[in-house]
Amino acid sequence: MDRGPWLLVALVVLWGDGREGVPWGPTRCMPIPQAMALCHDIGYTEMQLPNLLDHDTTAEAIQQSASWLPLLARECHPDARLFLCSLFAPVCLDRVIYPCRSLCEAVRASCAPVMACYGYPWPAILHCGRFPTGHGLCVAAVSNGSRPSRPLPRASCRDCELQDTRSSKEVLDTLCASNFAVKVRLSRRNGSSSGPSDCDLDSRLEVLKAGPLSPGELAPTLRRWLQLDATCVHNLLRGRHAGTYVLCGEVQGHRLLVTTAYAWSQGHRNLQLAVRRWRHHQCPE
Repeated sequence: MDRGPWLLVALVVLWGDGREGVPWGPTRCMPIPQAMALCHDIGYTEMQLPNLLDHDTTAEAIQQSASWLPLLARECHPDARLFLCSLFAPVCLDRVIYPCRSLCEAVRASCAPVMACYGYPWPAILHCGRFPTGHGLCVAAVSNGSRPSRPLPRASCRDCELQDTRSSKEVLDTLCASNFAVKVRLSRRNGSSSGPSDCDLDSRLEVLKAGPLSPGELAPTLRRWLQLDATCVHNLLRGRHAGTYVLCGEVQGHRLLVTTAYAWSQGHRNLQLAVRRWRHHQCPE
C-alpha cells in the first residue's frame, strides 16, 4: 500500500463538530511529476486533478506552480511549501481537504511583505477567508506551537546585487555614506547548495566601519543577517561554494541592512585600492 498520502493526513486537524471534508466532483489521481519542483517529494506521490486552483492538467499545474519557487527561495515561512502544495497538488483522497485558515494567515503574514517588495500583492485566489476556520478537516501548520529553528526573514526589498567598481572614489564615497562596512568571506556548509541558510561566515572578518556597533558585535550580527536575508546571500554567492565580499549598509537596531555589495577578486583593482586607502581617508563633513 502506498503510505505517502498518510504523511499528509497526519498533518490534518479534525475538529469536534463531526463535519468531514467536502466530496470531490469528477476527478482523477495523477503522479506528482518530477518537473513540478514546488511539490515533488513533498511526502506523498499522487495529486488530484483538477486541483484546488482549478488547474485541469499537470502541465498547467507545473507552469503555474513554478512562479512560486522564487518566494520559497526567500524562506519566508517554514510552512509555505506545505500551504502551496495543498492547493497546487492536493493529496489524492475521496474528500477535499483545504488548508486551514490559520495556516494561510501565518504564511501570508510572513510572505506577503516579501512579495510586496517585488510589486506582487497577495493573490485573491489565495484569500484566506475561503479556507476553513477549524470546522471539519483541514491541513494544519507543521510548525504551529513549535519554535522556528531559524528567525523568519523580514522584507528588506533589497536583493544585494553585486555592484561594479568604476572608480576607487566611488567606493570610498559609498563607504563614507554607509553606517557599517566589512570585508567577509562566505561559504556553503559542506559544499551544500540546498539553500541560502546553509551558509557560514568565516572567522576572519575585516571591519572597515563598525558604526554604532562594537567590532565584537559585528560578527554575531552578521550571522543573524545570514539567517534573515536569504535572497541577499543567494545573490551574492550565485551558485558558488564560497566568495569574499565587501558589504556596506545600515545598522537598524540589532539588525543589519546590506545596501551595497562588492565581490573581492584580483580583477577589481578599484575596490582593492579603495580599501587600502580607507584607513587614511577623510570623509567629507
